[in-house]
Amino acid sequence: MCTAANYLTKCHYFGRNFDYEISYNERVTITPRNYPLIFRDTEDIENHYGIIGIAAGIDEYPLYYDACNEKGLAMGGLNFPDYCDYKPLNESKVNIASFEIIPYILSQSKTINDAKRLLVDLNISNEKFSTQLPPSPLHWIISDRNASIVVEVVKEGLNVYDNPVGVLTNNPPFDKQLFNLNNYMALSNKAPENTFGGNLDLAIYSRGMGSIGLPGDVSSQSRFVKASFVKENSVSGDSEKESVSQFFHILASVEQQKGCTLVEEPDKFEYTIYSDCYNTDKGILYYKTYDGPQTSVNMYDENLETDQLINFELID
Repeated sequence: MCTAANYLTKCHYFGRNFDYEISYNERVTITPRNYPLIFRDTEDIENHYGIIGIAAGIDEYPLYYDACNEKGLAMGGLNFPDYCDYKPLNESKVNIASFEIIPYILSQSKTINDAKRLLVDLNISNEKFSTQLPPSPLHWIISDRNASIVVEVVKEGLNVYDNPVGVLTNNPPFDKQLFNLNNYMALSNKAPENTFGGNLDLAIYSRGMGSIGLPGDVSSQSRFVKASFVKENSVSGDSEKESVSQFFHILASVEQQKGCTLVEEPDKFEYTIYSDCYNTDKGILYYKTYDGPQTSVNMYDENLETDQLINFELID
């Protein structure tokens, strides 16, 4: 399970916690402008926007978990079990396998509106990457500095939702997550007023009482509420240091520690394998692993005109 978010100061920031119990040798991968993107069931793209992101270190293909292109559009895939329903190939649509959708969208879209236009004709198929890697059940958040959307493939078809909070976690579907925020509209960063009723003389005995009722567990619905509250109330300066620091603090509010979510006996736990933050305006990816320091990679420090992937192992 994972949490993704946006944050806007002078620049636009996007990133996520990647929460899982297994690592697939994640690495920073830069897809330069002339790396040929080969798609299983639609036309290949030879020349495109440069992309930086974190991908599975499995094959010479950018299997992105999350990424940002040089035009400032960012995208991430998050686990969406039970509801995700990829479709068979459809000859009347543009067929893109689930593992291809991030490079497909980011290679040719400058903005959310560009991405929406591509999604109109898209069929996200159940094509496997390999016999060892069946499709992961995902939904996606796509963001630029002006807007954010969520893309879900469910039994009824492909849904594209406007995302006013710029946050995404996992189950249930996004429209239900967003509706659930109505249950927390009374939360505040201010001290509460006594509206209990009667003549009870109730006291404010601690700071932070305006947020009593804010979920603290690590379930996906609770993380959506907490990340949304923290993000919407976050304050920082406009400097890069302050902005990046604040973004990582937003993610830290919903990170998962080893030992708190048992997946399989005796000792397989879900935890935050990495957290990352993109400055989408400058093409910089900041990340830190569970045991590692904060590190950064700037896509513009590399040769974006080459036709070979550029990979960096995560510093752990």
